[in-house]
Amino acid sequence: MTRIALLGCGRIGRMHADIIAAHPRATLAGVYDTHAPSAQEVADKHGVTNFASPEAVFASEADAVLVATPTTTHVDFIKAGVAANMAVLCEKPVDLDLANARACAEAVAGATRPIMIGFCRRFDPGHRAARAAHRDGRLGDLHQVIITSRDPGMAPDAYIETSGGIFRDMTIHDLDLARFMLDEEVTHVTATGARLVDPALMQRCDDYDTVTVVLTTASGKQAVITNSRAACYGYDQRVELFGSGGMALSDNHRTHAAQVWGEGYTGQAAPLQHFFIERYRDAFNAEIDNFVDAIEGGTPEVTLNDGVKALALAEACFRSIAEGRTIAVKDV
Repeated sequence: MTRIALLGCGRIGRMHADIIAAHPRATLAGVYDTHAPSAQEVADKHGVTNFASPEAVFASEADAVLVATPTTTHVDFIKAGVAANMAVLCEKPVDLDLANARACAEAVAGATRPIMIGFCRRFDPGHRAARAAHRDGRLGDLHQVIITSRDPGMAPDAYIETSGGIFRDMTIHDLDLARFMLDEEVTHVTATGARLVDPALMQRCDDYDTVTVVLTTASGKQAVITNSRAACYGYDQRVELFGSGGMALSDNHRTHAAQVWGEGYTGQAAPLQHFFIERYRDAFNAEIDNFVDAIEGGTPEVTLNDGVKALALAEACFRSIAEGRTIAVKDV
């Protein structure tokens, strides 16, 4: 059994703890959080050690560590995991600063254990089926990828203020997914941003709550990403791949599949699933599967280098808005 320790017992950390504890080839080796009551609650639930410090985690007999702590800790914990000869799965982003992320990748370049970044959307069954349709030729030549990602409501102000901005915090998932779907590296980025949901907060944070990004590759393939911090109808997650021979769509998930027809209304459907833990639960499960596979000698789906490349695209988005022009990724 692969022993995985958990750093961070917040909302996403608790979900990861549940998945690891239920995994047939992994076991939860213990947990740590700066908020001791949260860590103790998770430790008690799963009957595991509540480590006194991060150092205790890295000195333990765990085979791997899953990092679900604030972004400012990610680089240090990735390095510590590598130094302890542990495999590492770290939530996105690698860091809020591209130079720090690149320096981290250089520092751990000789690691012999897998290092993965938590871009879970690559593992969504619908998204993967759409990509498979492209890769096996059913869509002909791929021309466009359209990604829609809208949150059900604004996060708390304190979260937004420390998030690093929408492109590093939210869009970064879609930037990675676009690379995954295109199967080519992005060469140019054009972004626009607006403050339409909470203009006062966005102005204070020098951020945006509504953005559109156009990515292009050397061969001319395009990916268009639309994000909003607040969709009144729920968590809107759709991916479309369009090619010369057809189109594939990975659509929204609803709380159930029934539709109801009646006098005066047609096809009333269930609401969208509330947020990312519900919508991407299958993807999170598959992500842990891949992490365990990689530890056992397989190939990690998402590498540290993928995390750095996505962060570079996020930086290009900010520069594109600031400078009012298309940005060449090679210049970032």
